[in-house]
Amino acid sequence: MSDVAQLAAALVEIDSVNPALIPGAAGETEIAGYVVEWLARAGLDVTVVERMRGRPSVIATARGSGVGRSLLLNAHLDTVGTEAMRDPYDARLEDGRLYGRGSYDMKGALAAAMLAVAECARLGLAGDVVLTAVADEELGSIGTEDVLEQVRADAAIVCEPTELQVAIAHRGFAGFEIETSGIAAHGSRPDLGVDAIAKMGHVLVGLEQLNGRLAAGRRHGLLGTASLHASLIEGGQEMSSYPERCLLTGERRTLPGETRAELERELRAAAGDAEVRLVVSRDPFELDEAHELVRTVGTAAGTSGVVGLPFWTDAALVAEAGIPTVLFGPAGEGAHAAVEWVDVGSLERCREVYVAVARAICG
Repeated sequence: MSDVAQLAAALVEIDSVNPALIPGAAGETEIAGYVVEWLARAGLDVTVVERMRGRPSVIATARGSGVGRSLLLNAHLDTVGTEAMRDPYDARLEDGRLYGRGSYDMKGALAAAMLAVAECARLGLAGDVVLTAVADEELGSIGTEDVLEQVRADAAIVCEPTELQVAIAHRGFAGFEIETSGIAAHGSRPDLGVDAIAKMGHVLVGLEQLNGRLAAGRRHGLLGTASLHASLIEGGQEMSSYPERCLLTGERRTLPGETRAELERELRAAAGDAEVRLVVSRDPFELDEAHELVRTVGTAAGTSGVVGLPFWTDAALVAEAGIPTVLFGPAGEGAHAAVEWVDVGSLERCREVYVAVARAICG
């Protein structure tokens, strides 16, 4: 078994399900401890950031001579849950694929980045190469927010799966709530009751029409169109009563250039007199295709062209911190699914690319 497969398997075997997603789940403490010990043995300067108890993130630095530019590699420690999986931590290697929860998203890429930064420490580059292995990417991204308070770099690669393509854009998202109000009354008294659930039906029609306009509207060259969907709905007290309240939760996927104010306006127009609340939002991410970093990573990877990703990543936070950022990671399948695997050959390639980019940037 290759070094990268062996290390990735060891990481997969550690339960690091995000406890903010699954109450009582293991969290990142054990896997962060493993990563710290491994990187310290490799000779890196290692620190741990833990703003929230039990949610540690790791910063490891291969120190340069101090006269070159710096490169940041970012990967996350946490995974989603395993309820639908058989033997999620069994880290099985078969036909060049490593199976198990997190193998693809994204412990395989973390292993490649760990080996790359350890190699950079031996190379004696002019600039620093920094690895951040972060908590909570699968929900609130508190880990990347924490490490960015301490880390600055001239360029960054977020190591999410990209099928060995250079990704320079992804969508953002906004979670919203819409609430309709009625009047509770006995089901036999239509003269007194007002049905909040029936009122939500009109809102749903408005949201469906809005999504149709988005699908027919502005198209991003790498990301396609924006979208919207209803996610959860609840309301009512019991069968024989008029419901006094109905609550809808939904999500809007956003494109570069769209603003929070625009989202609120369109949702309020669709919702009529219902109450609208934006409860969480993260901005989209985009880097100019002509940026030097895109050419550098593309040359190292031997690829032409760039891609966009449909899902949100911590790359948006890194870019917001003023660090030019691309995404480059392995090939595989099954992120968040019942069967998850990563192509081990692509992990080897990621390791090579990360080192080549570090040589080019950090000299």
